[in-house]
Amino acid sequence: MKMFVKKNQVIVFVLALLLVTAGYLGAGTGNSNEVLETNANQITELGSVNEVDENETLGDATLVNGTALVPNESENENIISTNSNTINENVVGNNVISNNQSQKDDYFASSKLQRENMYSQSLESYQKIINSAEISAEQKSIAQNEIVRINNEKNAIMIIENLIVSKGFSDVVIFINNNSVNVVVKEDKLSADGVAQIQNIVSRELGVDIANIHISCK
Repeated sequence: MKMFVKKNQVIVFVLALLLVTAGYLGAGTGNSNEVLETNANQITELGSVNEVDENETLGDATLVNGTALVPNESENENIISTNSNTINENVVGNNVISNNQSQKDDYFASSKLQRENMYSQSLESYQKIINSAEISAEQKSIAQNEIVRINNEKNAIMIIENLIVSKGFSDVVIFINNNSVNVVVKEDKLSADGVAQIQNIVSRELGVDIANIHISCK
C-alpha cells in the first residue's frame, strides 16, 4: 500500500513536473513568437517608414533639384539668347557704321584721285601742244598759260583743303569749274560758323566771290 502511494505520488509529481515544464515551455514559446512577431512588425514598420522617408527625401531632392535646374537652364538660355541678340545687333550696327564710313572715305579718296587724273591729262595735252612743231607760237603761248593756271589751281586746292581740315573738319574735296567752286565736306552737318570759315578760306585763296562758293556735306 505504501509502495502504491509512493508510486502514485511519484507519478503525480512527475505529471506535475511535466505539466509545469510543458506550461513553461508553452508559455516561453508563445512569448517568443509574440516577441518575434512584434519585433518583425516593428522591423517591417521601421523598414516601411525608412523606405517612405527615403523615397520622399529622394523625391523631394529630385523635385527640388529639378525645380532649381529648370529655371536656371531657362535663365541661362535667355541670357545666352539675349547676349547673342545683343552681339548680333552690335555686329550689324558696327558693320553699318563701318560701311558708311568706308563709303565716305572711298568717296573723298576717289574724288581726289579723279581730279588729279583730270589735271594730269590736261597738263599732258597742253605739253604736247607746246612740243609740237606744227602748232603756232600763239597757240603754244596759250597752252603754256593753261599749264601755269592748272598748276596754280592745284596748289591752291591743296592749300585750301589742308586749311579746312586744320579747322577741325574730317575731310574735304574741292572742284573748280571756271569761276564756280564746289566744296564737299566730310561732316553730317555744318554750323553757320563752319560755313563762314570755309567760305573765307576759299575766297581768299582762289579770289572768288562767296556767292560762287557752294558748300555741301557728305
